Amino acid sequence: MELLTSQIRDYAWGSREVIAQLQGRPSPSPGPEAELWLGAHPAAPSTVERNGAPVSLAELIDQDPQGWLGGPTAARFDGRLPYLMKVLAARTPLSLQAHPDAARARERYAAERSGGAESGARNYVDPYHKPELLVAISPFDALCGFRDPARSAQAVAALRLDALEPVVKSLRTGTGGLPEAIETLLGWPADDRAALVAAAVAAVDGLPARYAADGALLTDLAAHYPADPGVLVALLLNRVRLAPGEAVWMPAGNLHAYLRGAGIEIMAASDNVLRGGLTPKRVDVAELLRVLRFDVLDEPVVRPRSVAPGVITWPVPAAEFSLHRVVLDADVPQAAVAAAGPRVVLCLTGAVTVDDGVAAVAVPPGQAAVGSARPGSLTISGAGEAFVASVNLDPA
Repeated sequence: MELLTSQIRDYAWGSREVIAQLQGRPSPSPGPEAELWLGAHPAAPSTVERNGAPVSLAELIDQDPQGWLGGPTAARFDGRLPYLMKVLAARTPLSLQAHPDAARARERYAAERSGGAESGARNYVDPYHKPELLVAISPFDALCGFRDPARSAQAVAALRLDALEPVVKSLRTGTGGLPEAIETLLGWPADDRAALVAAAVAAVDGLPARYAADGALLTDLAAHYPADPGVLVALLLNRVRLAPGEAVWMPAGNLHAYLRGAGIEIMAASDNVLRGGLTPKRVDVAELLRVLRFDVLDEPVVRPRSVAPGVITWPVPAAEFSLHRVVLDADVPQAAVAAAGPRVVLCLTGAVTVDDGVAAVAVPPGQAAVGSARPGSLTISGAGEAFVASVNLDPA
């Protein structure tokens, strides 16, 4: 194992406190710090030290994929580290978005490149899918997947806006009406969007008490995006409030938006995002509609499962990654983590030492270590909290 130095992405929605405090730096930071990327993604690869100089983890893996990844992982994922772990710190809402499945990503990436589309006009920046798991490390607020359209119809109808009657009518037909309802809202004429959102916000005061949460959500989002019909699409989604240790699993095609809070996110190593709103970035409603799954997501929350003293995980059907959380104290000063393939270990709090049987390294809070594929478990000791990312070639 060896220490890993990673990059912070400064997206506008990021917190100025969370990552700075995690790493023991002065808080607030000079600018927003949205995500700390831990991995080998080419957009912001982590580095390790070689002969006193930083070297990209992506470059090292390219030079020796078998050694770093192990034979099975290298063969299955074309010599790439298949996962990316992040610390995500949201001060304001992220975009309304979904991710493509693997087949769509391969097809559209190839088509956009062969068609000569300018990079700014492309939806697909790589040929991979992006299922993701987010584990809350603070109270976390999110919108995840479609709720029962009948409930959504009632909430939208309670606003008593004639302009929204077509949306209500579509929702009352059930899941079959979801595509039409989404297309109507996200395709709202640009010149009329601000007026629609303003009318919806004005109608909140007249909502029955049972729709208070829907009204508060609409008002909150409209304060950030006063001319974006995505604030009304939010009423069609499940509102999820995670306690630390709870997680949400977002497979391909699930519409979601993270609203605020801090979490550890692990995903397949892709940056393919189809956005529908709540963002100043590129929006492509037509392509978003093609990748969306219009199913009701009854239970988006994934509860942890204990696998050893001090060790929990969140089982999800992703071959690219697995995530474990390790909590060490006087009662459990050491834990073994059965993590396959190349491992990345982030120390969240306290201080831990990570040993893969070849070399041990002390990891301070807010820092991470990386180790190539080795047989056997990782041994983690000390006092604190750590997250371990690894591959999961045979998910249940």
